[in-house]
Amino acid sequence: MATREHADDTRSRLLHAAEQLFIEGGHDALSLRRVTARAGANLAAVNYHFGGKEAMLHELLELRLGPLNAERLRLLDACEAGGRAPDHETILGVLFVPALRIGRSPGGGPAFLRLLGRVYSDASPFVRDYLQEHYRPIFERFFEAFARALPRIPRNELGLRLDFALKALSGVLATDDMGELIAKLSMGQPLGDAALLARLVALVSPALVAPLGEPHQVERMDSLLRQDAGLAQAPAPRASGQVSARGRGSR
Repeated sequence: MATREHADDTRSRLLHAAEQLFIEGGHDALSLRRVTARAGANLAAVNYHFGGKEAMLHELLELRLGPLNAERLRLLDACEAGGRAPDHETILGVLFVPALRIGRSPGGGPAFLRLLGRVYSDASPFVRDYLQEHYRPIFERFFEAFARALPRIPRNELGLRLDFALKALSGVLATDDMGELIAKLSMGQPLGDAALLARLVALVSPALVAPLGEPHQVERMDSLLRQDAGLAQAPAPRASGQVSARGRGSR
């Protein structure tokens, strides 16, 4: 029994160390040397419990993301029950609500949101391939829900908007734990979860529905580009307080 408990403890320490290092630096920072050093284990333990680095990270992601996405799908099903079509802000909320709840649970922990942000913003082929293989059906399920909520947006444009919005949000999540994110959204005010989520959705929502390259927007950017081109061709202004060599000599 003691041997089994020791093995389970070593496995947990390795997963916890791998999660911390992945949050801090992504897949490329996840060397076995650093994982074993932080976990107080040896390389043989990694091979024994997981078979290698990639298998260990695969198990970590499945352990952390599997329950989250199952809860997201269950909540989306409930929102669509009876043939209802939720609006796009509600669907964004469906993505956030289970993450907030799990992040506050003992099994989630304060770093849960940072892990999510790191996963969705990490550019390594391993993480990209993992998401493509395991979560493409989930993405497609949510994409169709957004498409029903925003029928006037062409599907290729909707894909662009969703990709941009969620990656931008991932960059924020990757740097903040649960407490930091809530503090930023609260701005010093005592807010309940509904108000916090409403603010988060309000910040992301415009990426899905704001005008995209309308003529007046293009005109403003064209004017700015012409102004920048003119400044680039003009002589650079002399820095404040700069005195030429000739001026110093004359004095």
